[in-house]
Amino acid sequence: MSNKKNKKLTPTQQQYQAFAKAREPEPSVVRNCLRAFLVGGLICTFGQALQMMFINYFNFTEETAGDPTVAVLIIISTLLTGFGMYDHIAQWAGAGTIIPVTGFANTVASASIEHRSEGFVLGVGGNMFKLAGSVIAYGVFSAFVVAIIKITIQALGGM
Repeated sequence: MSNKKNKKLTPTQQQYQAFAKAREPEPSVVRNCLRAFLVGGLICTFGQALQMMFINYFNFTEETAGDPTVAVLIIISTLLTGFGMYDHIAQWAGAGTIIPVTGFANTVASASIEHRSEGFVLGVGGNMFKLAGSVIAYGVFSAFVVAIIKITIQALGGM
């Protein structure tokens, strides 16, 4: 804990913080990395299998199979969040569940579930993008910047 935060605590609270920190187990970095790699790899493998299923059984092309694949991953992630299973998986796997599509769906769904008692408009609607809103704003802005760069490069290349 930083010294700035320590100054706001009473001496008893500072002693307790030191006591708790000394007894906190050290995280196993190698174990956590292996778990994250395993679960993240399984999610990606499942996504690839879904994409291959859409290509082979539903006559999608490689370019068009991505959309239904992402939709199914979002639906599964949201359902697992709603049933309370995603949190258990994330607790065990750590960063392996932060794969962009499933992690984003979990973030939106968990914020919606948390604020449902406040009503559908102000609770669910107002809070579901609280955490994810910055991701959406950054994504839109990044897409805009990349499009401007691409248009500029194409315009300069045509001259």
